[in-house]
Amino acid sequence: MGNQKYLAFVKTVELGSLTKAANLLGYTQSGISHMIQALEEDMGLRLLHRDRSGVRTTAEGELLLPYFTDICNKERQLENMRRDLLHMDTGLLRIGAFHSVSVQWMPYIIKEFLEDFPRIEFEIMYGDYAQIEEWIWEGRVDLGFLRVPSRRKLKTIYLAEDELVVILPPGHPLKEVDAFPPKALEEYPFALVDEGEDYEVEAVFDHFGVSPRLRFTARDDHTIAAMVANGLCISILPRLVLEKMPYDILKKPFRKPVLRRLGIGYKDEKRLSRAAERFLDYVEDWVKKKDVSQKVCCP
Repeated sequence: MGNQKYLAFVKTVELGSLTKAANLLGYTQSGISHMIQALEEDMGLRLLHRDRSGVRTTAEGELLLPYFTDICNKERQLENMRRDLLHMDTGLLRIGAFHSVSVQWMPYIIKEFLEDFPRIEFEIMYGDYAQIEEWIWEGRVDLGFLRVPSRRKLKTIYLAEDELVVILPPGHPLKEVDAFPPKALEEYPFALVDEGEDYEVEAVFDHFGVSPRLRFTARDDHTIAAMVANGLCISILPRLVLEKMPYDILKKPFRKPVLRRLGIGYKDEKRLSRAAERFLDYVEDWVKKKDVSQKVCCP
């Protein structure tokens, strides 16, 4: 029960809500609240502020959060190892993923995996490249999709290349060009995806030595694409992001392709559960079977 109190606290902080933590962990809201109160009594400290806007950690709670998180991660790893030693095809896999992979790849890979291992449970955590690397390093996820090479010294498997292209509204003056001229990025209002600590698109600007007319910044790729479709701006997005988007936009490559290399990473193969090892095999097989690099990089 002690570790459940740690988990209740960690998930409440991660989700910013007692109700969301209760739904995830299968408790009532009052049950989660009682566990956190019991933890505060055990620690002799106030760990959370609660008000109408939600919950937030106190200074003491913020300092103790990494320790509680580490205990929860180690307990999960211990349980996965115990199940492996018992030759049980059950357990929990935590996967870090960014938006395009979580939409375009993950459902299909997980579907194939669960056909053979239906008792494995998944928890998907969404973030940018830097966040996912940090989660892998801290043990918060077992595996994470990321851009390779990684910034940290993680074990990575290269999966595919994804081309970054300029997106234009249908009636744009450059609609007929085969390759978008980089200097033209400075001539039209530009919408930039907020990439957190990863400056993928800004690296394109640096590469070509251009300074676009930044008009919009948004976190969501669909918001960017919708603004482009309505003639408000132009932008740059990876082809994988644009797959199956419903917006009427044009995709223009640069004459020399600008690519991001996608992969999946983990911290230490010796600590991978059998479920994680199996999932890695399914990821690689699915990417090869679908010939993802060719599909993503082609117009």
